[in-house]
Amino acid sequence: MRVTIRPSILKGEILAPASKSSMQRACAAALLHAGETVIRHPGHSNDDKAALGVIRDLGAEVEGGDVLRVRSSGVRVKEGLEVNCGESGLGLRMFAPIMGLGGEKIRVRGEGSLVSRPMDFFDEIFPLLGIKVVSNEGKLPLEIQGPLKPRDITIDGSLSSQFLTGLLFAYAAAGARGVGIKVNNLKSKPYIDLTLAVMSEFGWKVENRNYEEFYFAGGSAAPGVVEYTVEGDWSGGAFLLVAGAVAGPIIVKGLDERSTQADKAILKALKDSGAQLEMKGSEILVGPAALKAFEFDATDCPDLFPPLVALAACCEGVTVIHGVSRLAHKESNRGLTLRDEFGKMGLKVELDGDRMLVHGGRLRGATVHSRHDHRIAMACAVGALKADGPVTIEEAEAINKSYPDFYDDLKLMGGQL
Repeated sequence: MRVTIRPSILKGEILAPASKSSMQRACAAALLHAGETVIRHPGHSNDDKAALGVIRDLGAEVEGGDVLRVRSSGVRVKEGLEVNCGESGLGLRMFAPIMGLGGEKIRVRGEGSLVSRPMDFFDEIFPLLGIKVVSNEGKLPLEIQGPLKPRDITIDGSLSSQFLTGLLFAYAAAGARGVGIKVNNLKSKPYIDLTLAVMSEFGWKVENRNYEEFYFAGGSAAPGVVEYTVEGDWSGGAFLLVAGAVAGPIIVKGLDERSTQADKAILKALKDSGAQLEMKGSEILVGPAALKAFEFDATDCPDLFPPLVALAACCEGVTVIHGVSRLAHKESNRGLTLRDEFGKMGLKVELDGDRMLVHGGRLRGATVHSRHDHRIAMACAVGALKADGPVTIEEAEAINKSYPDFYDDLKLMGGQL
């Protein structure tokens, strides 16, 4: 699909999408909760649909639309089961340890860029927990066979926090007591805060020892029906907020300033850039001003790089963003992809070790490519709002992975698409 965006002025109000980080964790918790879970404000991105497919494959019953009801008695694996995680890196890394709770062999596959993303930690850690694993040299497809036995282990947290999320869920569901997971160099700590918050809603207690160890003293999960409301998504909402800062003003609703989501940090970047920003409860008014270059550390929130580049493109001066090393194993190599695709629009982006330098200036009309990466497509679309001519995005349907309504929401606010 090709989408062309013309320079536009936005106005009005828009509701942020549901957080797929929150939604997928809710799906995992609902699968492991013995009983019924009510999930309100569920997401409907491709990653969310993949997570629902995984928990159905692992034995949960799911029904409903705007409100989901999940009934489960824990992981129940049928012989010869094959599970598809779609293109979701979180889905694969989180659900793999959970799949290890079962006693039957499970074949795990994925789609798109997920099949080439490294997952060596499965081969290293799973045998320590009694899980048999066969991988394609650290990549998909996988074969996993449990049952998982919680033990004291140490893992490397420098690549991703998502595997730790899966281990935390699996240890809790396995009734871990008197054991801990030690973590070296943990990145994306706010995402672990989100995991622990979801687990707490379902009654699982984990002692966070300064993000260096997560200790299980034992305890019981919450009985009966658990109700969980999926948060608004700061990751998708970041694109709306930046769109408002460069082409607004607009009001974005449904984002909780108290959220543990890492991408809430977009507010700091907007403030530092000089954008108009007013917060009233769950409503955020954001609009243009004399935007200036800023410096930002995205090490713990690497998904913010694309909207940050779109914002920096419209700022006077050179913006410096730290944390480029976190971008190599995303849906695309986002450091190179952002440099190349925004380069087609006339933006100079330099990669200097762990830093990205964005030279703000006038963007020009061009044809760009999503590289099959949802965040690249949305970043280019936001940049196009302030270009000097039309910008056409090829393979624009990549947004379906996380925010399928994105183009429609731009239209609702006056975007010319």
